[in-house]
Amino acid sequence: MKTLVLFNYDWDASGFARNAQRYPFDAAGFDLFSFPSNVQLAWFDMTRFVDRLAAQAPRRGWQAVVSNHEQFGALAAALLAERMGWPGTPVAAVLACQHKLHARRVLAEVCPEANCGFVGLNTEYNEAVPMGLRYPAFVKPVKAAFSVLARTVHNRDELQAHTRFGAWELWVIRHLVEPFERVVRQRLPQAGSAHNMLLEQPLRGHQYNLDGYVFDSQVHALGVVDAIHYPNTQAFMRFEFPSRLGADIQARALDVARRFLMAVGFTHGLFNMEFFYDAAHDTLGVIEFNPRLASQFSDLYLRVLGLDLHAVAMALAHRQDPATLVRTAPSAGAAASLVYRSFEPDALVHQPSQAQQDAVTRQFPEALLFCFAKTPSQVARDFKWLGSYRYGILHLAALDAAHLRADCERASAILGWPAPYADAQQDYLTADTAQLAV
Repeated sequence: MKTLVLFNYDWDASGFARNAQRYPFDAAGFDLFSFPSNVQLAWFDMTRFVDRLAAQAPRRGWQAVVSNHEQFGALAAALLAERMGWPGTPVAAVLACQHKLHARRVLAEVCPEANCGFVGLNTEYNEAVPMGLRYPAFVKPVKAAFSVLARTVHNRDELQAHTRFGAWELWVIRHLVEPFERVVRQRLPQAGSAHNMLLEQPLRGHQYNLDGYVFDSQVHALGVVDAIHYPNTQAFMRFEFPSRLGADIQARALDVARRFLMAVGFTHGLFNMEFFYDAAHDTLGVIEFNPRLASQFSDLYLRVLGLDLHAVAMALAHRQDPATLVRTAPSAGAAASLVYRSFEPDALVHQPSQAQQDAVTRQFPEALLFCFAKTPSQVARDFKWLGSYRYGILHLAALDAAHLRADCERASAILGWPAPYADAQQDYLTADTAQLAV
């Protein structure tokens, strides 16, 4: 019962590895963020990739496929599962979720109360933006991942500057979007081109992530993760579990997710819905749907609930009911994914030595640490596309939120990094600091 895992990196690498005894797997795909692996972007073609894997499947003994990779993996897995007759999320549902303009149109029909004003920016790359648009507006690509090029703009000049790209940037953008675009043209042509930007009315409130799955066309919630931003920015500072959001609001979020997912034919698989809740006005606004597991949160659930979301992904890939999975004893009452960022393009970011990393591991044996050292040109591109430089992520768990913060401060001191906590949290995000995708 071997599984093929596509684009298996970072959190997925550790998550699937801890389930390898029960669900042995092979891996395929490349790492978009590591050289020389990412050189393969130059010739990547979704159809050829799937064709090659389908030809290999019988002799390799693959009986299922899974991927939590937003850019290419989720769609490639859906296409391969369809080709081989394996369990998988329907291709059209993956396309409908990942084509952000099309998803807004569906929301407008089935969940208008959870939608926002939106319009497609129907211009070619580097063309002049239209006159008469309303500002402020939140602009993001129709197809993207990792919050690339997503930000609030306050006037036409800002939007014009934000959508100007150099030759290298255009090459990267086209090669990231074109594999998806080719499938959209064939399988969901009514959605329109993905080589475009989307303008949205900024949402207000605190940001959350609803994680769930669909099995036998029934939608199930797994939990909600709180997203906390760096003050006065749209950049994530940390993700916390369990959520502080009330059970009644979580139920409302699940109802919105159910209506949308059924509308796009999402009958099987994991999903993640990003949304805002504004307590002052009692409004819930959807940011976007991700047709896959939010891998960054998997071990948070494992520590607090004893539920391994990567095991859930594997079970679904083999058409096994995730409700039958045996949970382990929780090891903590609170867990967080802590994000270390620089907001100064010229700042010299210290990367911890191996000795410092080992010291954190000794003091916090279950910690997960990711360091993202980058060249000056890569940092400059991060600021252009993301507005900051994410140089590290640390996962910790503790008895409760107070102990978690204390552990974070101790671990951060060992690493030589400022702890990603801020005492002066705003009650509500303003239009200037609203919505950024996971």
